[in-house]
Amino acid sequence: MAAPLRLIIGLGNPGPSYDRTRHNIGFEVIDALSERINEPFKQKGQSLFAKGAWRGRPVGLVKPQTFMNRSGTAVEDLVRKNGLSPQDIMVIVDDIHLATGVIRIRGEGGTGGHNGLEDIADWLDSNKFPRMRIGVGNNFGSGQQANYVLETFSDDERPLMDKAVEKARDACLAFVTDGLMTAMNRYNG
Repeated sequence: MAAPLRLIIGLGNPGPSYDRTRHNIGFEVIDALSERINEPFKQKGQSLFAKGAWRGRPVGLVKPQTFMNRSGTAVEDLVRKNGLSPQDIMVIVDDIHLATGVIRIRGEGGTGGHNGLEDIADWLDSNKFPRMRIGVGNNFGSGQQANYVLETFSDDERPLMDKAVEKARDACLAFVTDGLMTAMNRYNG
């Protein structure tokens, strides 16, 4: 029996003005995965999509083009069209509640107030999908969260984030080949 397709979905906002911002760390991980599996992106529905394989296992890489807070429609469309369950996907998001560069993988759970995760949970009618949160720190004043996540990383933060992107990429590949528990055991923290 063939291995099931795994979709790795990085959340972010489309357009060059958002490149390398805190909110787009999910897109950075997807770009790193695209380089690793050597597959380019094509427009598919509401997403940029690359499909390939890693160690004989099929994998789809997704960058929804619907803006972060409306990612659910793009994700639900790809899940439905590919006959997948929520457990076959991994959603990657930024997290202001984690220290810069820290990765946390969970198999299900709440959204932690992340609007992108909330929209996906609403469209899938489930919180039972794997997600990876990547810490982007929280060095912002009261009422400045929206501005903070739309800024690029500082020169001090960028090396930490480059390492986090590599680690996140490897964790996603472990999810594809070895499953969620292995990815969590190897890469959390």
